[in-house]
Amino acid sequence: MEEFLSPRDACRMLGISYITLWRWIREGRIKVVRSPSGRYLIPRSEIERLKGEEKEVERVRAVIYARVSSNKQREQGDLDRQLELLKKYANEHGYIIVDVITDVGSGLKEERRGLKKLLKIIADRRVDVVLITYRDRLTRFGFKYLQFFFEKYGVRIEEVLHEEKEPLEELIEDFLATIVLFAGKIYGKRSRKVKKLVEHNKRFLQETLPIDIEKILKKKQ
Repeated sequence: MEEFLSPRDACRMLGISYITLWRWIREGRIKVVRSPSGRYLIPRSEIERLKGEEKEVERVRAVIYARVSSNKQREQGDLDRQLELLKKYANEHGYIIVDVITDVGSGLKEERRGLKKLLKIIADRRVDVVLITYRDRLTRFGFKYLQFFFEKYGVRIEEVLHEEKEPLEELIEDFLATIVLFAGKIYGKRSRKVKKLVEHNKRFLQETLPIDIEKILKKKQ
């Protein structure tokens, strides 16, 4: 059986003033009934409905963004671990997950399909917070520029993990990719000098790090 509340009790439960209550009644936002004596009475179901709407409005819309550098990392479950961690974080904070976006590719690459999708969602104002594990998952360089862009649309970035730990092989891949990028601009992409410079740095890394550079690069392919 429906329970009816007085305007005073309704205002107390909703945390609003009498003036606001009367305005909502006039606007039709809240349904009321009249008692035989002419008093306004508010159904408890209306109070619960409005409280539910208010709670829903307050919930934060979140987009999860995860990235790995190579298909090998994805096959090893690195991408799934990121997603599991970020989903757990979102649920613990009561966020509404509106989309889950992933990329497989270097953080130096600007033409990432997932990153483009994320930027569009932000520009369309469909998100309040972007969840990432580390900032380098979003981009290797230029994080501050992306952060500035996001903030212009009222979107914040939440970095779930704060102690950055990433595979050494990914750093090596991005290091060599950076050399190719800038050397190509200086000498031309097809110049032998670019290849020579890359080979020189491969030897340097091989001599200074206890890893097989060629093996790492082959795994990425």
